[in-house]
Amino acid sequence: MKVIIAGCGRVGSALAVQLVTEGHDVRLIDRLPRTRRLLPAGFPGRFHEGNAYSRAVLEAAGVEHADAFVAVTSGDNSNIVSARTAKETYRVPIVLARIYDPRRADIYRDLGIPTIASVRWTVHQIHQMLLHRHLTPELTFGNGETLLIRSQLPDYLTGRRLTEFDVDGEIRVVEVTRAGRSLLPAHSTPAAPGDLVTFAVAATALGRLRGFLDKELGT
Repeated sequence: MKVIIAGCGRVGSALAVQLVTEGHDVRLIDRLPRTRRLLPAGFPGRFHEGNAYSRAVLEAAGVEHADAFVAVTSGDNSNIVSARTAKETYRVPIVLARIYDPRRADIYRDLGIPTIASVRWTVHQIHQMLLHRHLTPELTFGNGETLLIRSQLPDYLTGRRLTEFDVDGEIRVVEVTRAGRSLLPAHSTPAAPGDLVTFAVAATALGRLRGFLDKELGT
């Protein structure tokens, strides 16, 4: 996966190191060249100096071929502009943004950009969201410990009771949209073809949910 990280502070540099260790192609952008010192010697990723909302800088970093863009600079304005540019202009498939002022969360949500507030912005959570990119959170609660995830059920689950998908303390089915209509599933409600299911899931259980949805598909 090719990932561009805007901001080479403590979070951006730590995430970059973890991703390159796993074999991903990482490009960092920061307007301050001294932040490069946060990267270890021999870091294989590339560092680009400049503003992450500059199209010239983004294109130099290869945004046109990026699989993901993560905005973790120290400013909300820079993050929202760069994230929006990556999503709307360059159609980057996965765009995540850091947010300091929770009052701006609605702006990101309206743009379809998942956010995590700075108090809960950890390398682990960003990493999980990148790995489980088709499980994009619709909403987060508390400090990001609980997420609402919507996913279409694979065909092999058709006919099983929706309550069978619950895992105590980790995963719970809270809603299903069927043929354009929303309903709250009863204990005996079976899954139907094309169901779009809303799960309440612990952030630490994203991997388990993904494995459950994909385990018989070989993905």
